[in-house]
Amino acid sequence: MQTRQITLYSRPGCHLCEDAADLLEALARRFALAVREVNILSDVDLYERYKHSIPVVAIAGGPTLFAPIRAAELTQALAEIEA
Repeated sequence: MQTRQITLYSRPGCHLCEDAADLLEALARRFALAVREVNILSDVDLYERYKHSIPVVAIAGGPTLFAPIRAAELTQALAEIEA
């Protein structure tokens, strides 16, 4: 199984972002995920793009999911890519 690159766009103090990070951690082994978390406050362009949408989960070669990140939706997206 090939490792799938995931980017989680978040910011400090975002409880939904923490929940998304926990969910990705739980799914990481099942789907061979390499998760990179990016703080949108570190980049003006990212902040402007995602300030009202975080957390955002960008799946390499797949969809980008916007808040709220639901376990069923994320699991389905990852399973479809693996199929």
